Amino acid sequence: MARLRGQYFNEIRPKLKEQLGISNDHAAPRLQKITLSCGVGAAKDNKKLLEYAIGILERVSGQKAVATRARKSIAQFRLRQGMLVGARVTLRGARMYEFLDRFVNVVAPRIRDFRGLKRKFDGSGNYSVGLSEQSVFPEVEGELLENPQGMNITFTIRSRSDEHSYALLEAYGFPFRREEVVTVG
Repeated sequence: MARLRGQYFNEIRPKLKEQLGISNDHAAPRLQKITLSCGVGAAKDNKKLLEYAIGILERVSGQKAVATRARKSIAQFRLRQGMLVGARVTLRGARMYEFLDRFVNVVAPRIRDFRGLKRKFDGSGNYSVGLSEQSVFPEVEGELLENPQGMNITFTIRSRSDEHSYALLEAYGFPFRREEVVTVG
């Protein structure tokens, strides 16, 4: 069993139930899935960039990535509906917890000029992080660094509110920014 999964059931969930005033185990906030995605707008001209993005996602996640297609045609971008424009992978179960462990303990501290993650949730309790380059992952090295590009990571959380989701991620050890109190005088 993944380390964080066992920690969730043995330590985090009971602590959250007490902290948030929840009586039922199933009502406690829980991580459902993690989605990694990257858009490759230049893929319409160079198919190698899309293969590169898929390779990076597969190496980082340990799971097969899929190419995504454009939903609409946009003339200004010379984009037609159905063109390949990105890649994504969805992690669940043991792989999800292993990725979460690596993200919190290895990847986040390696981000350049890192001062903590923002406390901005989407209103439904989900949390997203955007990385400007993928070189912060230890799996990405050598020839994979020739075309640096960004990546989006979305943590889908089953919870009642953003506050419950924040409490869950903080219990996992997410390095959120500490709000500094400024005193005048």
